Order: sequence, then structure tokens, then C-alpha cells
Amino acid sequence: MRFASLGSGSEGNALVVEAASEHTTTRVLLDCGFSAKELERRLARLHCGIDALDAIVVTHEHSDHIGSALTLARKWSLPLYMSWGTAKAVGADSAGIDLHVLWGDETAAIGDIELSPYTVPHDAREPLQFVFSDGAHRLGVLTDVGACTPHITAMLNGCNALVLECNHDVQMLATSRYPQSLKARIGGNHGHLSNDAAAEILRGLDRTRLTHVVAAHLSQQNNLPDLAQAALAGVLGAAQHDVLVASQALGFDWLGCG
Repeated sequence: MRFASLGSGSEGNALVVEAASEHTTTRVLLDCGFSAKELERRLARLHCGIDALDAIVVTHEHSDHIGSALTLARKWSLPLYMSWGTAKAVGADSAGIDLHVLWGDETAAIGDIELSPYTVPHDAREPLQFVFSDGAHRLGVLTDVGACTPHITAMLNGCNALVLECNHDVQMLATSRYPQSLKARIGGNHGHLSNDAAAEILRGLDRTRLTHVVAAHLSQQNNLPDLAQAALAGVLGAAQHDVLVASQALGFDWLGCG
């Protein structure tokens, strides 16, 4: 199993997860927070096209995650996976698409990939985050979440790779020009993770199988890659450059879960 980001941040998010067996290959797009044209351009960097995707999975209805998902699902006859709350929020339940409703803690099989959704605190209708598995390896994804819960820790324990939100630096957010109401939303229990909060989540996990950690969903106004990397590397006892960053412009190239 391998994975790559097409971009991560408030301007758009999309992650490709690929798993292969002896005779088949499955590619799933997690979130689709770009226009169809931009998504196609970004997929080309991975030598992949929309026609190579087997499904689109959506975490929640915010525009930087849902993007062109419904458009692509209709045009390319792609199955679309999301919670019932997300489906209702974006009208996917009446959009004439191949909709698959996901429920927290009920796994779903998409070809060679087992998808395990889990609920998280975030200011959306019914947000989910996901663990992907090919039967041998596990990729955990946690972005757009305000605070950790025991359930989150249980889901992410023992992953081989982890994409973890490091949205903001607490001090940079506090001194930013954002209005106080927006600062409170971002820093609240249903907002986004700070570097320090992400590091505490990482500290509490079983990391014995962990080979890749990626800092994701960084704010371009209230964070710096160096700060996010330093926070996570400190927990891992690793060099700062050992923690990768999913950028808004480029995401990151293919990484293996082995």
C-alpha cells in the first residue's frame, strides 16, 4: 500500500491511497477539495488520471474537502463514500450518484482496500476520519479535528504511516490578525489541531510499527513547516527532516506503508 497527497490546507485537500494484490490494483481518493480541472492536473504529477480512481471518500462537507466530488462522481460514474450527515449537507442523497453511506466503526471494502471510518470532534455535520488497510499495513489519517479522544487514539494505534493535522502554532494564531471569533473556532475543541496538540496525540500512540509521519493541513498564515516538523520530531526522537510536510501547492509524492 502507498499514498500521496495532491495538496493539503485550507485551499484544498486530496489524498490518493493505492493498494495492490496479485491481480488487481485499487486507488481511492480521500477528499476532493479542488476543481475537476485542478484535480486532474495534480493527479498527472503522480502519473495518474481520474479514470484510474475506483472511488472517492469524503471526510466532511467543508469546501476544501468536498470540492468537485459530486461533479466527478457523476461524470466518471465513481462511487462516493461519506457519512449520512455529510451526504445530507451537500445534497448527495438526491444527486443521482452512486452513494455509499459510511457509519463510524463499520468497515467498508473498496477493492483491495479496507476502509475504517471513525468519528471525530469537528464543526461539521457528521465528520469522519479514516484508517486504510491492505490487510498487512495500516495508514491512519487525522485532519480537521479539534481535540483528541480515546477513540481516536485507539483507531490510530499501531499504524505503519500517519497523516496528522498540524494546523497552527498557538502563539502565531494568538497574535494573528484573525478576528477573535475565528481564533476561538480554530483553537476550540471542534476546530483544528495545533502543533502541540498533534504532538500530544502522537505521544500517546503505539508507534512501534510507525515508519512515516506526515504533518498536514498547515495554516499558511498561522504556522510554519519547521515548527510542525519540530513538534512531531521531538516526540519521535527523530531528526526534523524525518517528518514530512504535506504542502498546499504540491502535497507530497508517493510514500510506501511498509
